[in-house]
Amino acid sequence: MCSMDCIQRSRNVTCPQGDVLSPYRLAKWKGRDLFDLVCRTLGLRETWFFGLQYNVKDTVAWLKMDKRVLDHDIPKEEGVTLNFLAKFFPENAEEELVQDITQHLFFLQVMKMILDEDIYCPPEASVLLASYAVQAKYGDYDPGLHKPGFLAQEQLLPNRVLNLYQMTPEMWEERITACYAEHRGKTRDEAEVEYLKIAQDLDMYGISYFFIKNKKGTNLLLGVDALGLHIFDPENKLTPKISFPWNEIRNISYCDKEFTIKPLDKKTDVFKFNSSKLRVNKLILQLCIGNHDLFMRRRRVDSLEVQQMKTQAREEKARKRMDRQRLVREKHLREEAERERDELERKLLQMQSEAQMANEALLRSEETADLLAEKAQIAEEEAKLLAQKAAEAEQEMQRIKVTAIRSEEEKRLLEQKMLEAEILALKMAEESERRTKEADQLKQDLQEARESEQRAKKKLLEITSRSAYTPAHPPSGALPPDIPGGGVSSENLSFDFKDTDMKRLSMEIEKEKVEYMEKSRHLQEQLNELKTEIESLKLKERETPLDILHNENTERGNSKQSSFKKLTLQSTKSRVAFFEEL
Repeated sequence: MCSMDCIQRSRNVTCPQGDVLSPYRLAKWKGRDLFDLVCRTLGLRETWFFGLQYNVKDTVAWLKMDKRVLDHDIPKEEGVTLNFLAKFFPENAEEELVQDITQHLFFLQVMKMILDEDIYCPPEASVLLASYAVQAKYGDYDPGLHKPGFLAQEQLLPNRVLNLYQMTPEMWEERITACYAEHRGKTRDEAEVEYLKIAQDLDMYGISYFFIKNKKGTNLLLGVDALGLHIFDPENKLTPKISFPWNEIRNISYCDKEFTIKPLDKKTDVFKFNSSKLRVNKLILQLCIGNHDLFMRRRRVDSLEVQQMKTQAREEKARKRMDRQRLVREKHLREEAERERDELERKLLQMQSEAQMANEALLRSEETADLLAEKAQIAEEEAKLLAQKAAEAEQEMQRIKVTAIRSEEEKRLLEQKMLEAEILALKMAEESERRTKEADQLKQDLQEARESEQRAKKKLLEITSRSAYTPAHPPSGALPPDIPGGGVSSENLSFDFKDTDMKRLSMEIEKEKVEYMEKSRHLQEQLNELKTEIESLKLKERETPLDILHNENTERGNSKQSSFKKLTLQSTKSRVAFFEEL
């Protein structure tokens, strides 16, 4: 939007180049000066589609380029808002709109017209268009980021569609998100172009409507768009009764409220109609001249400026495509490197765990071996002590035998002591034998503990050796430049536009053309699927007249293009006669 407050209040204005424009200069500005200032500010070169619109009384008007701004029929009491809008619409947005800024401005305006219901859009197409609008704003769908409710504050569907179905905002969001998830990989510009490609097939797209009357005084609607003039029933803005392509019209003029159309076929009479106001006739004439000029321009060789713009746009798109491919490759390499890093970390943790367990087992084995060795030493000492005691007992028995002869009593006592000594010696011998066996057993356990210790050490050595031979980094070239330990060869990131690259891009463009029909069929299938999903929730009693008319056209198989072709099959003369008889 451009504001004329600065002119009315006599303030200085700074243009994009930094020049300060005085109130005196602003007062002398023509419409072209203000329009060019806005276009330069936006960086817009496809200026022929746009204009500055303002409201005057109960209608709209467009700023004339060759007329002073303050000389227009604009209220001077207060500041006036001028809307920078598309005045003329392309036949094929994808082919005609060259600059990204042009596509973006059309996208914003068409989306607003659909949401404001200035353009009728069926429910299933509304959902699909909403999904492309979400793709253009949020980028690729990410379940972790775009959680349920992230579209709660967005206005994506016309109120008419919301009221037509028994569906909650969550249900609408679920269906929009399901379509949104399928658009992965599309940039903002591509999503906006897809939006316009669907929108341009809507029946009311790009048509300016005016109430008129024919010679009989029948109330009719005149529609002006990029293809020609169309006559509608006031109750049906979707399907025209008659159409006149621009290539069949030779001259357009008006006198007061009467408008005259001269067909190219000189044998055909002119036909006339009346509008409600002279101002409306001026607006109709402006739109007719502009749309006719663009219609003829499309069918001629592009001007040098347009060819240059298209060449630059193609090169820019090629650069962006290669940048996206590079980013995708880098993203893939990054993800692969991260996966390898995670796998290596997992293996490292596993080996560390195994090493820790082996160390613990080794420590337990060493502790067991030390304990067994201590027990064996104690057993050996006890065995030696018992053997010594047994020897002493033997000596004592010999001494008793020598002294046994002293007396019978002594003999009996000696015999008794000898018996006791023998019993004690026997017991000590048995205990000594048992201790010896226990010492042998402890030695055997000690040997097994040492063997277990050797096995644990060997296993730990194997784990340590395996860790030492594991690669510390992924192979060269497997990591993006910003990941430590890896790098991408500068040759792989070359972006020079070589002949082979351009040939490959040309082949891709040809492939896209071949795939266009397949995409169109997929789009129609997608729309039919959406319609089937929500059809059972429709409230028939809330259908508007346009909903009913659209359903009837769908049942008959009528579309915007097919209706236009059927209407132009008849001769111009017969169509003029039909118009006069309406």
